[in-house]
Amino acid sequence: MKVSITNVHLDLGAGRRGTDMGPSAMHVAGLVSAIEKIGHEVVGHSSVGQIAMEAKEVGDPSARFLPIIHEVCAELADLVEKDMDNGYFPLALGGDHAQAMGTIAGLARHLKKQDKDLGVFWVDAHADMNTPETSPSGNIHGMPLAHCLGWGKDVLKDLAGFSPMIKPEHVVVFGVRDIDQTEKDMVEKAGIRAYSMSEIDERGMNVCLKEAMEIVSQASGGVHLSYDLDGSDPSCAPGTGTPVPGGLNLRESHLICETLARSGKLRSMELVELNPTLDTENKTAKFAIWLIQSALGRTIL
Repeated sequence: MKVSITNVHLDLGAGRRGTDMGPSAMHVAGLVSAIEKIGHEVVGHSSVGQIAMEAKEVGDPSARFLPIIHEVCAELADLVEKDMDNGYFPLALGGDHAQAMGTIAGLARHLKKQDKDLGVFWVDAHADMNTPETSPSGNIHGMPLAHCLGWGKDVLKDLAGFSPMIKPEHVVVFGVRDIDQTEKDMVEKAGIRAYSMSEIDERGMNVCLKEAMEIVSQASGGVHLSYDLDGSDPSCAPGTGTPVPGGLNLRESHLICETLARSGKLRSMELVELNPTLDTENKTAKFAIWLIQSALGRTIL
C-alpha cells in the first residue's frame, strides 16, 4: 500500500492549545519507520496549518476562528482528493477534530466522481454533532460530524462542493460517553447509529463492532476511519484535551483498527486530538502509531 501523510497543524477548533503539535509528536515517536516496517511505502508527506491563535480574532463566538479553520480544511480537502485520485491511502494526522470536515470533503469529492458513497467509522467520546446554534462553547471541534451531514455553517458544510458530504445511514459513532442533550437530539434527527460505552459494555464489543461494520460497509466507496484519541480510555491516551474516563481499552481500540484492516474496505484514516503538552513521555503518540499500524494490517500472528 502507498500511504500519503498529511500533517494538520490545527488547534483553533479546540478549547485549549496544543493539538497543532500532535503530528510532530507522532513523527518523533517514529511514525514513518513504523509504517514502512509493516511493508507499506510512504509516498507523500504534506503539511497544512494555522497561524497562532494569539494572532487571530475569535470572530463569531458561536463558531470560533471560523475563517482560518475553513481555510485549513479546504486545503486539506484538496490534498486528500489528490491522494485518492492517485490511488494512495490518505493518512491525516491531527490536529483537532475540526479537520475531519476537510478530510471527509476530499474523500467525498473523489468518490462523487465515481458515483460512490463514503462510509464513516467515527471513534469518539463525543458525538461531535453540535452546530453553532447548539454549541455551549462555540468550539468547532465539537461540530464536524454535524457539518459533514449537512447542518451548520454553509461555508463548512459545503466544503466538498455539495451537501451533505455523507449519508447518515453510512455513519457510525463508536465509544460515546459524553454528549450534550442537544447533540442527542441531533443524533436522533440525523438518524446515525451511535454506540455508547454503556451499550458496548452491556451487549459486548464483538456484537457492537460487527453491527457497526455492517452499517459502514454498506457504502459503495469504502470506509474512512476518523479516530479521536479521547475515544480510548485516558489510561491508554492521556495526551488529549477532552479526556473522559471509561473509554475503549487498549485491546478494544486495536480491535476496531484490526477489524477495519481485515475487512478490506478501509480507504483512509485520520487520527486526531493528540495534545503533546498534556502527554506523559509521548505515551499517547506511541499509542497512536500502534493504532495506525493495526489499521494498516499489522497482526499479532
